[in-house]
Amino acid sequence: MARYGYHRRGIGLIGLIYIIIGIFVAWDRGYINEDLVRRVASALLAIFLWFLILLGVDLHIHA
Repeated sequence: MARYGYHRRGIGLIGLIYIIIGIFVAWDRGYINEDLVRRVASALLAIFLWFLILLGVDLHIHA
């Protein structure tokens, strides 16, 4: 039995280019700045390395 309607997962190349251009435009217009990037990076570290926080490690990214 042949498979019709192959569905590919993911955003694809065009979606990736769209997101990259959107990030550049948001950075250029001041919606994204270095402080926001630091805060988001700190939050992501805290989410993925939560066990280090329980051990007393400070995951805040400082300038």
